[in-house]
Amino acid sequence: MYAVHNTIADPFTDVYDTRIHNRPVEGDRGSAIGIRTMTNRRPLRSRRRATYRHGDLRRALVDSGIELARHGGPDAVVLREATRRAGVVPNAAYRHFRSRDELLQAVRDAALAALAVTMENELATVRREDSAADFARAGLRAIGTAYLRFAQTEQGLFRTAFASRGPAPGEVERVSTGTSGLGPFELLGAALDRLVGAGVLPPERRPAAEYLAWSAVHGLAMLVLDGPLRRMTDAERESVAGRLLTMVEKGIQCL
Repeated sequence: MYAVHNTIADPFTDVYDTRIHNRPVEGDRGSAIGIRTMTNRRPLRSRRRATYRHGDLRRALVDSGIELARHGGPDAVVLREATRRAGVVPNAAYRHFRSRDELLQAVRDAALAALAVTMENELATVRREDSAADFARAGLRAIGTAYLRFAQTEQGLFRTAFASRGPAPGEVERVSTGTSGLGPFELLGAALDRLVGAGVLPPERRPAAEYLAWSAVHGLAMLVLDGPLRRMTDAERESVAGRLLTMVEKGIQCL
């Protein structure tokens, strides 16, 4: 369902360090974009303190920036407001962030890491008892499902993740990765590699397949967020999402 149901609920756990053990989540695997509350791993955390130990200010500023982005998107990430929320004077922030753009980049990295963790959690629900081909197909579908879910339930962070200039696909910064050490684009690539290994995707069709799959799923996510598809019902959106993911799987085998 596309009903908004935040998968990163209170109480929040650590945000900045996204590398803790991940465990499978039980839930409805039949839905293309089924929303479930994940209690095993919360990608982002916001924690406010009255005072900060030495070395904690950067993290406090990023946590404040994350909350600003979550509720207002990238335009809401303002250095002065982040310092106010962190309980420090504006000048104190400049030792860590020389400009608003630097803070926005750090928040963007955290948003991409959260997206990667959401993908990893969805991948963890795929049954490994299936055949190699079925497992590979389900893995690709899980990547798309998680991407669409994150776009819908974390709209401000999703917009922020792709709002500022960052590394090109394949040039993933380590702070933008999930628990596996892979970023969203790398997780998609790994899913496509499994399709090749399982004999589902011909090797000659593999080059640049990431761009085809990513463009299709990201396009739907944006149409749902800011385009004409925002008026569709939850059932209609879910149906379209399921058909799109099937189209991506079958389409990359032919193009």
